[in-house]
Parts: sequence; structure tokens; C-alpha cells
Amino acid sequence: MLRRIRVEGGALQRGEQYGEQARDLIARCIEIYAEAFEHYAGWDWEQVREHAGRFREPILAFDREYIDELEGIARGAGIEFADVLAINVRTEVMFAAMARDATGFPRIPPECSAIAVAPSRTRDGRLLTAQNWDWLVDAAETLVLLEVSQPRRPDYVTLVEAGLLAKAGMNSAGVALTTNALVCERDTGSPGVPYHVLLRAILDSETASDALATLSRAPRASSANYIVAQDSVVLDFEAAPGDLAQIFIGYPDDDLLLHTNHFVNPRAAIGDVAVRVMPDSPFRLVRLRQLVDGRSAIDPESLQTILSDHDTSPLGVCCHPDPRVESGPAYRTVATIIMQPGSRTMWIADGNPCEASMQRFDLAGTLSKPAFGRSTLADRRSGDQPIRAA
Repeated sequence: MLRRIRVEGGALQRGEQYGEQARDLIARCIEIYAEAFEHYAGWDWEQVREHAGRFREPILAFDREYIDELEGIARGAGIEFADVLAINVRTEVMFAAMARDATGFPRIPPECSAIAVAPSRTRDGRLLTAQNWDWLVDAAETLVLLEVSQPRRPDYVTLVEAGLLAKAGMNSAGVALTTNALVCERDTGSPGVPYHVLLRAILDSETASDALATLSRAPRASSANYIVAQDSVVLDFEAAPGDLAQIFIGYPDDDLLLHTNHFVNPRAAIGDVAVRVMPDSPFRLVRLRQLVDGRSAIDPESLQTILSDHDTSPLGVCCHPDPRVESGPAYRTVATIIMQPGSRTMWIADGNPCEASMQRFDLAGTLSKPAFGRSTLADRRSGDQPIRAA
């Protein structure tokens, strides 16, 4: 059963509450990544901690609150800050190792298959966004639904591994986020703002355009894809390490956005490594297109059906452990998440969507805080503003 964790208050206080409530799962998360880092990067835990320490200053310069949250998690869980930071830079450790040695690198777990559907293609005229999260089998033991109430910024809900800041989710301003890991030749592990910190920062955005500004305001450490949705609009941001020049914007095709784990934007001439070590990614993308073509009334049930597809099994859209992998951590679809930001509703399958039932979460109460800027705009749209004399 997916554990729900609710936290509130300032950054340090929220982190402490998170760490206390997920103490056992965070300890398990560290065990899982100690093994994964050894297998994929060849580093022991002390090497990982030392490497992770290089990211503290970029995070601090980006936003002090995220360092405070990480310190709070460590306090609440009764562990050292370096351990919490290490699991929050797991992408920078594992995917940089993949970029350094793509030809001899152990096959990386396929990461995610994501879909966003504009209102014109949904049954009830409300935007839907969804993804399968394909990752280490053992990581499924650590998943939590983190519900956060915070001052001065939107409240948010995210499905995440215990101890990490954020993954897919949505906030009280109606911004929804899904994501895909990417990797290119620029992924060298150099310090910058880590992937999971950026995911957390996007959930602080009051508007979708704020999310793009967030991605571009400091050098990023890793490649990743971010699908950001709000109201009737959805955009795709493929980002390589670096500055704004390394963000490639994608737009819906026939009111659909589909993405897996390789760069698809024709402007992204950055030496894609993922197609060598995650060769299932192009096939999953093509299969998603086949499954959505011709559907004009997409709803959460049809998204579950699409995300349960087994073509090219075991590494299909719905991923199951590959029996040909004889050593190292196993991987599969650890969760499916479907979101309707307009109604503040989530559906989550804790495991493969072909087997696990979708649990519905009504988050309208949790995500009820108005966004200041959007409230002002809503007043203007309503016609309540006084008419100025000519």
C-alpha cells in the first residue's frame, strides 16, 4: 500500500517531518542505491558521498530552501546530510557513468513513457497527463505520495522515492509535471543544479512559463525531459546540461505530447547516448503513437490501457523484468501516475498497470491554496474590474 506523507511549515520543518515519517524507507533507499552505484558506476558509498558534496554549493546558490529541506530530511531520518544528498544526485552519478562509457556500460533500466493529452482529445474536455515510471524493482519498496503545504509558494503533491525531493506531481496552481531521464555526451557529472532539485523547483512554479524560467536560471547538471502542463496548454522541454541554449522546446502534435528516453527535438544536436544504452526507447515512443492514434475521447481508463501495453515485451511500454539480464539490479514499471490538474485528481498504480489497480486520489482539498498571480488574473477575466472612463 502506497504510504502517504503530509508535511507543512518552513523548509527545515517540512524536511524533518518528511524524514521522521519515512525514516525506514529512506534507510532502505540508501541500501538500494549503495548497490546500484557500485554496479552502474563502480563507486562505493564513500566515493558517492564525496562526489555528491560537490553539488551542495550549486543547489545553495540556486535556492537555499532546497538545502534546508535536505538538511531537515537528514535530521528527521537520523542520518547524515551527505547520505541524503547522495540519493538526490543518483541521476548525476549513474547517468554520468553511462555517458563516460556508453559502449561498455551495463544496460540501464528503461526510465519512463509519458503522455500528455490536450482537452480537445479527452472525454470530459480536461487536460490529462500520465507516465509509466520504469526503474529498479527494489525502488518500488520506497515509493511515497508526498503532500506538502508550504508558505509563499504553491502547495504540491509528488510521487517520489523516500528521501528524494520530488518526481512527477502537480501543485495548487494547476501546474502538472511528468518527466523522462535523458543522457547525452554532455553528461559528465560536473556540478550544477541536479535533476531531482529541478523537479522540486518546477513544482514551486505558479505558471507553466515560471517552470521554463526555473529550468533556465542556473546551469543544470544532467540531461532530462520535462513535460509541463497547465490549464489547456502542454509543452515539452528537452534539456541537456548547461544554460538556456541547451533547452529544446517541443509542442503537441495533434494535441498530444509523447516522450520516452531519448532526444527527439531536431535542434538537439548533442550526441545522444541513451539510444545506445536504452535502445527500447524509440520503440516505446512509436508504440505510444500507435496506441493513441484514432482515439478522440481519452480518459484515465484508456490511459491505463495504453500504459499496460506489452508489445516488444519485456521492455515494452509496460516494463517487466528482463529474464536475459543475469546480474545486477532488476527493473520494471514500479508505478503509473495519471493526473488531471484541472480537478486536482491523481490516479496511481503501485506497480505494473497491467496488474495493479489504479487508486484515485482526490487532492482538491490538499491543493486548494490560491496562487496570487493567477487569482488576480482570474478576477480580471471575470469582468469584476472597474471600467475606466475614457
